[in-house]
Amino acid sequence: MRPVLLVSSIVLIGSAFSAQATMYKWMDENGQMHFSDKVPLEYMEKEHDQLNRQGVIIKYKDAAKTPEQKAGDKRLAKELKKAQLAEKKKKQRDRVLLDTYTTERDLIVARDARLDAVGSQIQLAETIISDSNKSIESLEKQVAQIKASNREVPAVVYERINSEKQQVRVQSMVKKKHEDRHAEISAQFNGYIERFKVLKAEQRAKREKLAKEREQDW
Repeated sequence: MRPVLLVSSIVLIGSAFSAQATMYKWMDENGQMHFSDKVPLEYMEKEHDQLNRQGVIIKYKDAAKTPEQKAGDKRLAKELKKAQLAEKKKKQRDRVLLDTYTTERDLIVARDARLDAVGSQIQLAETIISDSNKSIESLEKQVAQIKASNREVPAVVYERINSEKQQVRVQSMVKKKHEDRHAEISAQFNGYIERFKVLKAEQRAKREKLAKEREQDW
């Protein structure tokens, strides 16, 4: 802007501020700055400032957000809420962990007891599977012997074979389920143990800090 125009603008702005208690400043689409006691309707939803008599900004209005920006804000708010909820649940788990178990040994004992219980279910399923496979093997030998003697195999024999095979399928699924549970418990409690160590270390650090502060007070 030329010096003469700049001086003229300052004089005009100063005169406007003298006449009006409140002024507004905004910029048009060409980058030209404007001052007035009212913001034109087409610029109301765009960025503009409200100034006092001294020309100091007393209120700032952001440009209206686009649908994409609003969607982004909504997504961020949702993620923040989710993170806050996760943090709240984490603190609750920590409190339960410290209230339930006194030492790391207590956690290990609880873990092993649960693993043993699930391990017993796995062994039971394995025993049933083994017994069924033996029965199938024995029944199939009977079928072979009956056929070798040119006799008709009783339907009940085939029914027993199918029943034992079904038992193997069912118990195999049961075993897999218990094995998954065994791994889940192991990972879960190992995580509890590591977290318990951290929490206990934090408690010790706080106690030591308080003890030092009390010593300094004395």
